[in-house]
Amino acid sequence: MPRERLGSRLGFILLSAGCAIGVGNVWKFPWMVGQYGGGAFVVCYVLFLLILGLPIMTMEFAIGRASQKSPVRAYQALEKPGSKWHIHGYLAMIGNYLLMMFYTTVCGWMLYYFYLTVSGRFVGATGEQVQAAFPEMLGKPVVMTVCMVAVVVIGFMINSFGLQGGLERVTKVMMIILLAIMVVLAINSIMTEGSGEGLRFYLIPDLGRMQECGIANVIVAAMNQAFFTLSLGIGAMAIFGSYIGKGRALLGEAVNVAILDTFVAFTAGLIIFPACFA
Repeated sequence: MPRERLGSRLGFILLSAGCAIGVGNVWKFPWMVGQYGGGAFVVCYVLFLLILGLPIMTMEFAIGRASQKSPVRAYQALEKPGSKWHIHGYLAMIGNYLLMMFYTTVCGWMLYYFYLTVSGRFVGATGEQVQAAFPEMLGKPVVMTVCMVAVVVIGFMINSFGLQGGLERVTKVMMIILLAIMVVLAINSIMTEGSGEGLRFYLIPDLGRMQECGIANVIVAAMNQAFFTLSLGIGAMAIFGSYIGKGRALLGEAVNVAILDTFVAFTAGLIIFPACFA
């Protein structure tokens, strides 16, 4: 049976970026910016994306394209006899299973919160009431399990239609909708009265705040975030690299994915910080 291919380059970019884009961009990145001094953290983060993120993503793409296999079998096919690179392939597979456990649980939370939102639970609620909804949800293991199982079933249903007919088709639609929603929310947040202070905190580096947080802490946190946000080290990018055609430059594809990933993280900050300060 011939190996299925992606239908378009856009599909590859959105699918790869869709893997990289997640809670690390929309949730963790703004939190870390606030925790580690604002604009100074953003500068360090972008620097590590350039000097570490892009080269490592390009290498993972190269492993995938050269082997045309999954992370476990990729190292087995490419490593020299007697070397131990295949061990990382097994670690990558374990990492992906752990990541699936994490994301399906968090997606289940999101599904439950979506239900709470459309049912009007948060209409007129105070900050304390909204905050109380999370521990209340954690106290309902049956509800969380049902939501998590629903996410897993939906995921398997999409994949059952194949690479092009399922995963690529759904990803194109959902990624474009996500980007459009985030742009609208960012514009709305920036236009809110009193948002200027939040923009200054977010966009203007302040070495004083960076020193208060600890320069080494900011640098290490920015480096960790650069790895986490691009889904590096667990073989995910190697999987997508196996679908890159020979006529495409690997570094160019890595740049496209990194730009889209960074755009989402940066836009999340534009949504959150102006609104918080306003």
